[in-house]
Amino acid sequence: GPGDVDRRAETLQKALAEYGVEARVVAWNVGPTVTQYEVEPGFDIKYKEAKEKDSDGNLRISRQEVSRTRVKVDRITALGNDLALALAAPSIRIEAPVPGKSIVGIEVPNSSLGVVPLRTVLESSQFQRLRGRSRLALALGKGAGGEPVVADLTRMPHILIAGSTGSGKSVCINSFISCLALHNTPEELQMVLIDPKRVEFTYFNTLPHLAMRVIVEREKAIEALRWLAKEMDERYKTLANAGTRNIEDYNRSQRPGWPLPYIVLFVDELADLMTTAFEETEKNLCRLAQLARATGIHLVVATQRPSVDVVTGLIKANFPTRISFALSSQMDSRTILDTGGAEKLLGRGDMLYLPTDAARPKRLQGCFLS
Repeated sequence: GPGDVDRRAETLQKALAEYGVEARVVAWNVGPTVTQYEVEPGFDIKYKEAKEKDSDGNLRISRQEVSRTRVKVDRITALGNDLALALAAPSIRIEAPVPGKSIVGIEVPNSSLGVVPLRTVLESSQFQRLRGRSRLALALGKGAGGEPVVADLTRMPHILIAGSTGSGKSVCINSFISCLALHNTPEELQMVLIDPKRVEFTYFNTLPHLAMRVIVEREKAIEALRWLAKEMDERYKTLANAGTRNIEDYNRSQRPGWPLPYIVLFVDELADLMTTAFEETEKNLCRLAQLARATGIHLVVATQRPSVDVVTGLIKANFPTRISFALSSQMDSRTILDTGGAEKLLGRGDMLYLPTDAARPKRLQGCFLS
C-alpha cells in the first residue's frame, strides 16, 4: 500500500546515509511490478575549522565551508546489493541516470506482482494515437511509472526477443499477434508463424490472416524463409514497375481495395532453426532483415538462449530493436542488450525494451493475454 511505499523511501534514504552517500528520495512512481524511486544525489561538503580567542580569552571554533562536490553516480550504483539488503528486496535495478532527468532511478520490486491486461493498453490514448498513424501498432506494456508503452513495428522494423523458459516470452509474442490481427483485415496483413516448439501458436491456425498454416516442421520453416525472400524480390519488381519507393506509397497509388498486404514473420524458437540449417537460416534472415522493410515485410524473432551461436553478430546487426525477459546470466543479457540487467528481472512479463533510438533499455511489465 501507499504507507508501504513511504516507509521504503525512508529506509532507502537512511540506508544511503549509513553508507556515507548524501542523497534524498524526491519522488516515486508506482508501476505494476516495480516502484521506481527517484533519488537526487546531494553534495559532499568539506569544512575548515578555525580556532580563535574572543575578548574574554575563551577558545571559539568556527567551521567554514571549503568545497562542495556533487556525490558521484558510481557511488550510488555500487551500493546495489547493500540497498537490496536494507530493503529486504530480492533484487533491485539501478538506472543511473534516468534519461532526460537529473536523478538516479532505483527500481524496487513490489510485494505483489501486478498484471497488465492487453486490453488496458489497447484502450489507452497512446495506442489509439499511434493506430491513427500506423498500420502495425504494437502494445508493449506499462512502464515503471505505470504509463502505457506502445511502438510502431514499421519504424522498429524488426524485433529480437530473448528470455528463458517461463519468463513471458511466448505470451509477449501472442499479444503481438493478437494486436496486429485485431486492427488489420487479412487483405491488409498476412502473417507467417514458425513454431518449432509445436505448442505455442497452434490455436492461431483458425486466423484468416495466416499466409500458410502454422509451421512446426523445421524443413518447412526453412522453405518458408525461402518463400519470403522470393516474395520480397517479387515485391521489389512490383514497386519498381509502379515507380514507387515503398509499400506505403504503392498502396496509396493503387486503386482502393487491392492493397499489397504487409507480411509479418514470427519465429518462436530461433535456436531450433539454427541447429538444423545454420548457413541458410542466417543468410535468409539477414537478407530479409536488411532489405524487406520497404516491401512491408517485418520479422519478430524469439530465442530462449541468446548465446553467440544462435544470435550471431550478423543477426544482431540487422535486428535493431531488442526485448529481453528474465535471463539466467549476465552474459546472456550482454549478448542481447549489450548491457547487463536482464538477469535481475523478476520473470512473468517483467522486461527490458531497447528501441533503436534509445541509449539504454527501459523497464516494462509486458501485456498479459490468457
